[in-house]
Amino acid sequence: MKVDILGVKIDHITLAACIERIARTIEDNERLRVVTANPEMIFRASHDVRLRQVINTAGLVTADGIGVIWAAARLGTPLPERVTGIDLLEGLLPLARERKWRVFFLGGQPGVAELAAHKATGVNGFEWQAHHGYFTPAEEGMLLERIQAFRPQLLLAGLGSPRQEFWLAEHSRLAQVSIGVGGSFDALAGVVKRAPQWVQNLNLEWLYRLIREPKRFKRQLALPRFVLKVLAQSTRSQESVDRSQE
Repeated sequence: MKVDILGVKIDHITLAACIERIARTIEDNERLRVVTANPEMIFRASHDVRLRQVINTAGLVTADGIGVIWAAARLGTPLPERVTGIDLLEGLLPLARERKWRVFFLGGQPGVAELAAHKATGVNGFEWQAHHGYFTPAEEGMLLERIQAFRPQLLLAGLGSPRQEFWLAEHSRLAQVSIGVGGSFDALAGVVKRAPQWVQNLNLEWLYRLIREPKRFKRQLALPRFVLKVLAQSTRSQESVDRSQE
């Protein structure tokens, strides 16, 4: 079941079910591309046909953020919970240790992906490789060859949106499961501190990050426009229902 928010189709799925599906995909030697869609991405996709197509052709699209949960509820099609990039990492990496998956960490500032991988592996780790996200077009060919030779079961791309969505769609054969995880490597590496659990429980993690990273303010300006477009979609949907009942 999928929920339509501004033309973007979000899967009606829990975090636990996402992790189970990804694990099953790897165990069955199949392929899956995962998009973690937040309000900014959805708003952009609402007027960017290419991005909307890339998102909607992914095998799994999760609700990354409380804004997506609010929008789904407002449209009368509630989602069970948010499923963010960092939530997926925290759920999948212990499985990678247990099942000895090969994991490629791609993205972030130089050194951050390696630090995130080191922290994720623990004492009994898994096989991994990492590369920063500031590779040039001239360097991309060698990077692709390196990933292909490594044959990762899990490719985690923290290249920022929408770059990571377009890149993973173009190179969907590089890994069994590929996931766009945004800035999750920073949190995993400890470079950026994640909000305390009580802040997460109050669904105010976005505000916590904005206070700690004021440079995000410009990006956050998309949120009120996202809200207005959702309200307009909700009104149109209700008007359509009313006409059908006349």
